[in-house]
Amino acid sequence: MIDEVQRVRKDIRKALSYRAQVSAKSSKEHGKRLRETVARNAHAAWDVERGRTEAIALLHEQDATRVAELVPLRRERMAASPFAFFRGSALIMAADLSRTPSTGISVQACGDAHIANFGLFHSPERRLVFDINDFDETAQAPWEWDVKRLAASIEICGRDRKFSKKDRASAVSAGVRAYREAMRSFARMGSLDVWYAHMDADELYERMAKAASKKERRETEELFYKASTKNSGRAVEKLTEVVDGQLRIVNDPPLIVPLRELVRQRLGADVPDADLHERERIIAAILSDYRANLASDKRLLVEQYRGVDIARKVVGVGSVGLQAWIVVLEGATPDDHLVLQVKEARASVLERFGGQTSADSPGERVVRGQRAMQTAGDVLLGWADMPRENKTSRSYYVRQLWDGKGSIDLETIDEDSLEALASACGWTLAHAHARTGNRFAIAGYLGKSDEFDRALVSFASAYADQNLADYEAFLAALHS
Repeated sequence: MIDEVQRVRKDIRKALSYRAQVSAKSSKEHGKRLRETVARNAHAAWDVERGRTEAIALLHEQDATRVAELVPLRRERMAASPFAFFRGSALIMAADLSRTPSTGISVQACGDAHIANFGLFHSPERRLVFDINDFDETAQAPWEWDVKRLAASIEICGRDRKFSKKDRASAVSAGVRAYREAMRSFARMGSLDVWYAHMDADELYERMAKAASKKERRETEELFYKASTKNSGRAVEKLTEVVDGQLRIVNDPPLIVPLRELVRQRLGADVPDADLHERERIIAAILSDYRANLASDKRLLVEQYRGVDIARKVVGVGSVGLQAWIVVLEGATPDDHLVLQVKEARASVLERFGGQTSADSPGERVVRGQRAMQTAGDVLLGWADMPRENKTSRSYYVRQLWDGKGSIDLETIDEDSLEALASACGWTLAHAHARTGNRFAIAGYLGKSDEFDRALVSFASAYADQNLADYEAFLAALHS
């Protein structure tokens, strides 16, 4: 009996001391000491390897397990520019980053923190916020990996826009400096204050408008307005039509293909309503497991809708070829709609090179990672695991298709706006890492000086050269 009481007391002490075993001060000192083993300027290192075939082999490995008829579209999108190639090559950079210096401090990493994966969306309170908006590759991994991918993406984006070397360096430096200064600021805050911190649309607008022209400010205002009105109602207007009194998703191959068309292709005949049973079965199976994984209040909300149609929808660059669906649901009235995106989740590219996850399925990994990193996310975010005929399962995560979604146009962005956006992304990434990792140790390591900033400017430039070399090898392989 005495042994049992002592065991319970030990368990209680352990629970009460969880995550608070090391003080903020000792963590900060630990971070400072890490400079002795991993100098901050060591992060500048990258030796460009030209003509390497293993990088392209990694992409081909991914292609082999994707929807075959969509693989050419993925390659076409990646071939558009070095920046497009970079967006689709998270696996290549994960392999490269695993060979770069690291302090060993892990966070919930995004895994694909390039500048195009930050944007606007609605918070549960229906205000526009700015945050990371892609978590397909999230896993526990070194914080440096995310920062280096962000820095490289800023440099490559600047090259894509043909900005000068000085302007590109200024933008990269602004992003890394914002990360460092934000992390130091979060290290001075209480955990609850860090948890609730966020960047809303007004703050982003102020950053973007400071050095913008009247035309650029007007375009930014228009972007914010469009994002604020982007919802399921708009999605239904754009993506559906009424056929014989029934709401149906339009057929726009290869980008949008309703399940009914996929079934007809498989049957090899135009049989009326050939897809009816299959469509209802798939919608029911997806929604059933999805609802089971939702909190009870969200489940009550989703159960007020019934599925009416489903289609495969191509999204992104790196995601092309994965199973991605949109499901249109209808409420109690004809004008009450909900459109969900159901996107396949696979093992994170980080897991292969040291990233870790405790989730039972890839879909759950994406959802739990996103909830940990974001202050305000989609209230209907969830996951579903669907069994397959070969006794395996395919994992998905589910979210609203359009819920205030908006992003800065990187094809027309100017030098000042890129610098402002980079700064906003740096702050946002630091916030995600501060929520999920040892912010005190990271802040202690980074310090007050700009040594790390300058190192990342050098790394970004060198890695952009590597990306260009890989892009050229990719094009050569494509043409041969």
